Parts: sequence; C-alpha cells; structure tokens
Amino acid sequence: MGHRRRPALHARPVGQLLFRRVVVILIFMSDQNEKIPDPKEIEKEISEFLAKKFKDNVKIVSPVVLSQELALDSAEKKPEKKKKINFDLLPEDLIAYLDQFIVKQDLSKAILATKICTHFNRIRRAQTSAGDAGNMVGSIKNNVLMLGPTGVGKTYTIKLIASKIGVPFVKGDATKFSETGYVGGDVEDLVRDLVREADDDIDLAQYGIIYIDEIDKIAGSRNLIGADVSRTGVQRGLLKPMEETEVDLKVPHDPISMIQEIERFRKTGKRSKRAVNTKNILFIMSGAFSDLPEIIRKRITDQAIGFNAPVKNQHDEIDILQQVRSEDLIKYGFESEFVGRLPVRAVFENLTESDLFEILRNPNNPIILGKKLDFSAYGIDIVFDEQSLHLLAANAYEEGTGARGLVSAVERALLPFEKKLPSIDIRKFPVTAEVIEQPKIVLEKLIDAPQSKQNHRCFERIKKQERDFVKTYLTANSAKLAEKYSLTMTPSRMQIVAIYCSKHIMEVGEAIRQIKSYYDELKKIELYFFKNHDINVVMEEDAIDFIIEKVVNSEIHLDEFYKQLNTDFEHGLKLVREKTGRSRFFITREALLHPETYIHQLLAE
Repeated sequence: MGHRRRPALHARPVGQLLFRRVVVILIFMSDQNEKIPDPKEIEKEISEFLAKKFKDNVKIVSPVVLSQELALDSAEKKPEKKKKINFDLLPEDLIAYLDQFIVKQDLSKAILATKICTHFNRIRRAQTSAGDAGNMVGSIKNNVLMLGPTGVGKTYTIKLIASKIGVPFVKGDATKFSETGYVGGDVEDLVRDLVREADDDIDLAQYGIIYIDEIDKIAGSRNLIGADVSRTGVQRGLLKPMEETEVDLKVPHDPISMIQEIERFRKTGKRSKRAVNTKNILFIMSGAFSDLPEIIRKRITDQAIGFNAPVKNQHDEIDILQQVRSEDLIKYGFESEFVGRLPVRAVFENLTESDLFEILRNPNNPIILGKKLDFSAYGIDIVFDEQSLHLLAANAYEEGTGARGLVSAVERALLPFEKKLPSIDIRKFPVTAEVIEQPKIVLEKLIDAPQSKQNHRCFERIKKQERDFVKTYLTANSAKLAEKYSLTMTPSRMQIVAIYCSKHIMEVGEAIRQIKSYYDELKKIELYFFKNHDINVVMEEDAIDFIIEKVVNSEIHLDEFYKQLNTDFEHGLKLVREKTGRSRFFITREALLHPETYIHQLLAE
C-alpha cells in the first residue's frame, strides 16, 4: 500500500491546526497533573507566534462563548420579571357574552361573571398599584361552589368563561382523586396539569382556573368506620391548594420529573425547586347534590313549626337549593373548613321543556351545529324546522337529564337517516315533525325519490326560516355584537351575516368575525387606491355591504373588485380632480352599479 500524500500546510485551516495542537497540549498537561494555563495566556502566546510566522496576514478572533453550564447558571441568576395579568373585562361584558350561549340561569351567570371578574381585576390592580393590598394577611379568594341538577349547563358555563378570559383551565373529576399518599390521583396533580395547559409557563398557570366536577361525591359518609381516603381525605387534600400553598412540580413517584431534575443538576451543579403558588388560582366546584334538598327542607320545616309555617308545594322543590346554607353542606358530609373555602355559591335552575327548545333554536347551540357537521361529512345539508325542534325538546325533557338529554334525543331520532342517506343520491335533508314522528315512512320516501321537488321546496322553506331567525337574533343583540366585534350592525349587514351562517356551519360570532375581515379588506382597498392614484375614495356603508354580499354569494372576489374599481373610477376621478381640484370622493352602492353616471354627475356639479 502506497503512502497517502499529506496536503500542504496552507491548504488546511490554520485555526483548525492550532486548535488541535492546543487540545493535545492541554490533554498532555492534564495527564501530567500540571496546572492548566489560563485561556487568555494561551491566546496571547498563539498571537505572538502567528505575528512572527505570518506577520499581519493572520489574526485570531476570539468569540465570546459560554459553556452550557455557565449559560444555564447565568440564566438562573438573572432575575425574572413576574408577568402581569392582562385583564380588563367587566361583569356586564362577561354576562353579555354568556347570554349568547346559555339559556336561562340569569342569577347564576350574574354571580359567576361578577365574582370571577372581581377576582382577576383585583389581581391586576394589586400588581399595578403601589400599595399591594393583595399581600395582606387573611385575604380570601372567591372560590365558587355551583349547585344544580345534571344537564343545566354548569360545566359548559365555566368552559365558556375560561375561553373568554384567556387563562389556563383544567377540569378534574372529584371521584378520581384520593388523599395524598394513597393509590389514586392526587389533588395537587390538577395544579401540575395547569402548568402543562400554560405551556410550562408557571407565572401564567398561577392565574388559572381549576374546575372540579362531581364534588358532591366526596361528601363524607356518616356510616363509615376508619379512614375515608377518597372522600374526606380528598377534602383535606384540597384545603391548602384552595387557600394558598406551594405545589412542587417535581413528583417523587414520577420517573420523568426525576430524570429532568437529575439532568438539570448535572448541567448546573445546583438543585432547583420549581413550584406553583396557588394564591391566585381560582377553584370552582360543582355537583348535583341530589340529597341536599331534603336536608334543607328539614331545616326550614324545623324552623317554621306552628300555625305560621309556610305551606310547601311542588314548585318549591325546584327552588329549594336557593336556600342552601353552610350548615346544610356540613350536614351533607363536608368538613366545615372545606365549606368555608367556598364562599361564593351559584345555584342553577332546572330546565323546562321550553328552555330545552330555546337551547336547540339558539344559533350558537353546539348540538344542532354538531349534527349539521355530521351530515356535512357526507355532503348532505341538513336543516331543522321549529316543529321538529319542539318535538326533540319534548323527548329530551322526558328523560329528566336536562340539556344532556337533548344529545340522546337528537341522535335517537336521526340515527336511521345518518345510516342510510349517505348511500343514496341526496344532498338536502329537511328535518320536519314527520321525520321525528314517522321516521320509517319519511326514509322510504327519500329512498324512492331523493331529488323530489317537494323535498327541495321544503328544504328551501326551512332554510329561509333559519336565516330569518338568525337575523332576529342579530337584531336583538345588535348593540352587544357591534361593540364586541367593532362592526356596525346595519340591517343589510345582519342579512349578510344570516346568509353566511346558512352557507357555513359555524357560530354567529364566527360569521360576524369573517364579515368583519371582509370589511377590513375593503378599507385596505381604499388605502391602496389612494397610494396608487393619489385619490381618496371612501365607500359608504351601503356600498361596502353590497360588495360583501357579492363576496359571500361567490359572485366576486376582493381582488377582482379592486381591478374593477380601477377600471370604473381611475380615469374618471382623475379627470374630475383636474377639473375641480377635488381629491376625495364618497362611493355609494348606486355609484358602484352605475360608475359612468356617477362620474358625469360629478363633472356636471
């Protein structure tokens, strides 16, 4: 084998050669147990050598490089600025938002919105004010206890609130937890879940909301002998987090967190503690409390014995929870310390058949929207007339599970159609009272004549009913919606939103947001026209609505409209500017329809 020719010295990077030689020298010195020289001394000697060898043709540039350990150490020493919560929502604003989705429950919505807004506004004020009153001893959080039968909207309400105010939110089931140290979930795991929801941002997680459902299931049993780790034990485990405590993110029995801690210690040489303070975390509990009305009734009866005792009727059964007191909850099986940490109580009312119908008819209701998405997956457009919604509400009310019964009622009624219709050539499915009452007969008709004119006319009639109701909804809430989306809700604009909702499966708010995006694009087009032609055109509201309606109906694209605007108005408006000196023009709907007439009128004036 021949010897490989060694490349010339100048062909190899000088820095690379020197670096390798210096490394060899340092390793040799380390093996000889000699003192390793300072890097600056080595750099100075190498610089002198290069100056003699290559004069001024080669120089050393020493970048500032921190080792990973030093970088981590310096990052830890750098004081972190505590993030401030950005919250300025008022109670009435939050109530107005909930009104768009939640039927009834006016008192509960008012209590929740007020106390939650107060909680977060107090935090914000404490962070910005000079005298931080938030650190005073004995400060009490507005933790909330929600009571009410199943299916009245407790969980849905809290999810809407968390989504609106933009804080981390976790939901837990009280029945899945046990006292710390026993097999089962630990209540502190909810706090750690909050950090994960906040993308590992501890500061943000410390302003989150923890929602625990089925809290009535951890009431202590008076017949139990011995430790009750899944009931009163959980109550005791919740006491400190509900008030204020430090929850360590490192879990002793979690191998992943232990590996992370070991890796961090290897890099930094320090043991760090990552913990979450629960002082500003809001705890909200909910439960059905099915046996609680009997306890309340007994207390009221005992207090009102005699001739003046009020006579109770069946209607009182509905509102009995409104009179709940701490002593009733303690008798139910909760410890007094636990009850004391839930100072705010919101009682949800039972839903009537009429309430269930209003839920189904609400254009933001996820049940009907979800069913429309189900059929849309097969290319089928489905609509519901009012009579069918009344029947579905009646069927759900018979189940006695509140709004939850609506889902099963709708699924039970439409499952045969969802099974069969995707296999036949049908694109429009109107749900009428006959569909709910006589599903087999209607299904046979659709199979025999899927494209019948009668079916088409029925569909278009119901479609118009849906558009009209959306417009009625927009009219009733126009002021709130205009303020929320910064878009004036003119009658023609509300009609456009209703059309958009009928063409797309979405909540009304999403439709308004899309129309607002078209509005903003048209304002940009005005700006482009000014930049390109030095002419300021201002489109009137009726002109904007006219263009947006064409965009919604797929008659024109905004890019095409800009080209058309140039074609119709550029030369004419420039001529008017030369003749009159005007450079600002208001474009109406009539001007868009008849641009030549508009230009002639300007010249005539």
